[in-house]
Amino acid sequence: MEVDSRDFLNSPPVKTVRFGGTVVETLAKLKRGDSRDYELLKHQLADPEIKDAQIINWLQEFRSCVTQLTKDHEQLIYTILKLPWVGRSQAVVEEYMAFLGNLVSAQTVYLCACLKMVVSHFTPKRVTICEGGVDFSDSDDEDENLPRNFNQCHQALQLITRYVPSTSRFLMPILTENFPFVQKSSSTLECYVHNLLRVAMYIPSIRRDVLELIIGKMLKLDVSAARSDIEEAEDNAVLNQRADERAEEGLFDMDEDMSAGPPSRATGMAHPVADRLDTLMVVLMSYIKDVCHVGGSLHVERTKDLYRDLLTVFDKLILPTHASCHVQYTLFYLCSFRVALAEAFLDHLWKILQNPSQPAVLRQAAAGYLGSFLARAKFIPVLTVRACLDLLLSWIHRYIDSQDSSGRQACCDISLHGPFYTACQAVFYTLIFRHRAMLEGHMKKGLEYLQSLNLERVVMCQLNPLKVCLPSVTNMFASITRTYQVVFCYTIIERNNRHVLPVVRNSAGGDSVTTNTNPLDSFFPFDPYLLKRSVQLIEPLYQVWEELADTELLPTKTGQQGSKEDEDDFLCGETPQTEGIVGMTPSSYESSLHSPSCLGSPPLTFQRP
Repeated sequence: MEVDSRDFLNSPPVKTVRFGGTVVETLAKLKRGDSRDYELLKHQLADPEIKDAQIINWLQEFRSCVTQLTKDHEQLIYTILKLPWVGRSQAVVEEYMAFLGNLVSAQTVYLCACLKMVVSHFTPKRVTICEGGVDFSDSDDEDENLPRNFNQCHQALQLITRYVPSTSRFLMPILTENFPFVQKSSSTLECYVHNLLRVAMYIPSIRRDVLELIIGKMLKLDVSAARSDIEEAEDNAVLNQRADERAEEGLFDMDEDMSAGPPSRATGMAHPVADRLDTLMVVLMSYIKDVCHVGGSLHVERTKDLYRDLLTVFDKLILPTHASCHVQYTLFYLCSFRVALAEAFLDHLWKILQNPSQPAVLRQAAAGYLGSFLARAKFIPVLTVRACLDLLLSWIHRYIDSQDSSGRQACCDISLHGPFYTACQAVFYTLIFRHRAMLEGHMKKGLEYLQSLNLERVVMCQLNPLKVCLPSVTNMFASITRTYQVVFCYTIIERNNRHVLPVVRNSAGGDSVTTNTNPLDSFFPFDPYLLKRSVQLIEPLYQVWEELADTELLPTKTGQQGSKEDEDDFLCGETPQTEGIVGMTPSSYESSLHSPSCLGSPPLTFQRP
């Protein structure tokens, strides 16, 4: 059968069935007090079965009289904005965008309504699913047209931005308001976060606010998924998988089944909250990589700009949040792109630690980040590690000098000396992980350097840091330093254990005395990463715990060795619980303790004072 050629552009439009007069006539009737056609118009626009040709005809008429669509016709405009234009034919999409452009240009009063409409399409549409005779609503995550639909939304938003340059001022509250509840599906959260980051690409003025919004939501997920809960869920998943395999294959294949490994990384996390967080970490770190690289090469200026934005969010949200396990790895990942970025981050943490005008809780948190970053980041060269240790030890010795010259008896008071103790623990923790790199190939020079740090004075001082630091850290530090005859800590450790000295806390009701094994509420922000999909970006950059050689392990009464079976941390993933102590940072994410959010551009070189 032969199909006749047709001049589409010059052919008459397809006829559609409609009731009432034209839009212009309907508006004129309404002005005279006759609202019947006006109500009929709104009813026809709300028809769920409306056809493409009908939408196009209506939109063309609305465009011709857009100057008449004032605030008096608010309900009509809201009905138009609910038209199902996304995913329709290209002709409908183009006509709808033309209408949006005309509307926001002629009637800026509808700008926010238009923005809300576009943003509402940043997640998969809701569909009704019937299971077991029960209807419930869910997101249509399997819609193969989602990429095309999202593209159309971003085209519309860019169009509005071109017509109304002040759009960015009104957009951020709408993006915040429409953020899905964090308990929504991973796919819904992934779509929304992806679209937010995409908006930040073409409206860069809101990027910092967008990152703050996303990271704030991710932190809520992070702190609600405790490390122990994630590990337990994964262990149970492995056991259940093996049980299912044995049930399927029979007892004869049991030996083979028992050797089965854990589930593939390609699968999701067993812990539902961790699974959502894992999905968002992949999206955010992919965004970081894409922003910082152009044509496969690092773009220095773009990377520095993104670093500044993320650092501001770090200060405002991440640093004051205690016990987050994964979100802070966004900065870890970014700093891996260039040593200068890692040095800038270390310099920033150092300035917070040694600044007496900063709240003690943030200074202690900064020390925790400093030690954990130095210990775990493979990409930090030994020279930088030594430079940081020089700064930390210099500050520690000056602090000891100030206590010695005060004429007062120094005592183990966390509330007075918290930053000092966390700085000491940062030094001990760094040396535990990096001592081999310092000694390899240059044993003599390495030992001379360690001797020059005068660690003996630190552990012997009246403030007694070995009493306050985490026992697993002090014991491992003692083992290593004794092996290389740098410091002998065991006499002090044994004396501390014999005399369990109280930790004094000053409070409004007077001094209270408590005793616990973790008075610093120690928190190592870069402990092993547990999320299975996003870990693939972190793993090549990460320094895992390596068991000490036999020559470095000396048996002691007080020391506790890490299990050989443990995958990474000599801490064995356990931090002693604390009660009635001064915490390092607030245990609640909704903390009012924030450091300044307006920071200048940090230097990209590590500076010594």
